[in-house]
Amino acid sequence: MTPNKFVHVRAAFAGRGSWLAGVLMLAWLIATIPLSASHADIQEGQQGIAAIVNDEIISTYDLMQRVKLVMVTSGIPDTPENLERIRPQILRNLIDERLKMQEARRANISVTQDEVDAAFKQIAERSNMTEAQVVEFLKRGGIEKQALIGQVSADIAWNRFVNQQFGGLISVGENEVDEVLRRMEEESGSPQYMVSEILLTYDTPEQQAEVTAGAQRLVDQMRQGAPFNNVARQFSQSASAANGGDIGWVHASELPAPVAEVVKNMPIHTISDPIPTTAGIYIVSLTGKQSGTGADPMRDQYKLMQVIFPLSPDAPIDAVALRAKQTKEFLAQKPTCDAVPEAIKKYEGAKADAPKSVIAGQLDPRLMSAISNLKTGETTPPQRSERGIELVLVCEHIADEGGLPTRDAIDNNLYSQQLSMMSRRHLRDLRRDAVIVIR
Repeated sequence: MTPNKFVHVRAAFAGRGSWLAGVLMLAWLIATIPLSASHADIQEGQQGIAAIVNDEIISTYDLMQRVKLVMVTSGIPDTPENLERIRPQILRNLIDERLKMQEARRANISVTQDEVDAAFKQIAERSNMTEAQVVEFLKRGGIEKQALIGQVSADIAWNRFVNQQFGGLISVGENEVDEVLRRMEEESGSPQYMVSEILLTYDTPEQQAEVTAGAQRLVDQMRQGAPFNNVARQFSQSASAANGGDIGWVHASELPAPVAEVVKNMPIHTISDPIPTTAGIYIVSLTGKQSGTGADPMRDQYKLMQVIFPLSPDAPIDAVALRAKQTKEFLAQKPTCDAVPEAIKKYEGAKADAPKSVIAGQLDPRLMSAISNLKTGETTPPQRSERGIELVLVCEHIADEGGLPTRDAIDNNLYSQQLSMMSRRHLRDLRRDAVIVIR
């Protein structure tokens, strides 16, 4: 399945710094964040062995830390039932990470502490948090920083390995780009679908039933409210996972045949049942339909400014009331983004971040929903968060005008597809040749 055509997707293998940023970046819009509390039944035997991958052990503690991380960041409700249901898929992901790290070491690829620190800093910056605040966010969910660092390190190493081993083998010809453009021009009048995907792969026919059952459990959770993009970032094995599964507007011919047949008959704003294909099990979300090559709201450009009136989580009622009054007074002034830094000075401790340029598809869906109907100069409703009372100003909004993608975008898309396919095939071979014992 094609990743987002309009993103330079050679960066799609940029690791999962972006997925956590996508979850945390706008956590300040959430009045309450459901964080996991450790279950008593998890604590027993947490130093046991969950699996052995070649000669390396995955402890039950490692597994439960990752389970907590996934549940907090994917939006899956933290219940003992959900925990047990997603545990097998998460263990599979951990096994894959160990195989990736082992293969990277065989290729003399290592991840330095500076790289890890830089990645963690980037996560914090994209989350509009300090590094200490990210650590505190994880801590409140009973998650150690190392659970995230381990995942990020594996991605850094594997991305470097994949690019080093396979990047030079891929050559996208002009004729391939021409063929894609020709097909798009021919189909310019046919329906397009705005689709997001999750791909779950398996290696043997015996595993197909297990993966399909796991896919159905994810579908059930998303239909009950877990955000599709968060689940995609954590579970999908497609390159589009870095974009929360978003692949933008596509024609049916750009999708695997079984997926296309499902998408053509799906109502908008629904999630499919698991779809078996030769590549694996797909889950798709349909968020729009249109005729012709039209504008894509997910490619709209925004310049946003965040304003914070700080409050501690346990602030007394009078302090909260004062901040609420200040926020109301600030909004009554209707300051422009240029005027905000000066206007905010009169409120002790209040601060405004520098405006940041973003593409709509990069935003957390909750923020996207909050700003979708706002004009330049308008603000989101104030929200109480862990950090205080927060709001976002729309400094600029440039709507996408549609049209066909550029040749460079198509080239990047084809390159990403081939690199992703080689990555999945090599990981499948590693699993096949490994000695894996699951306890």
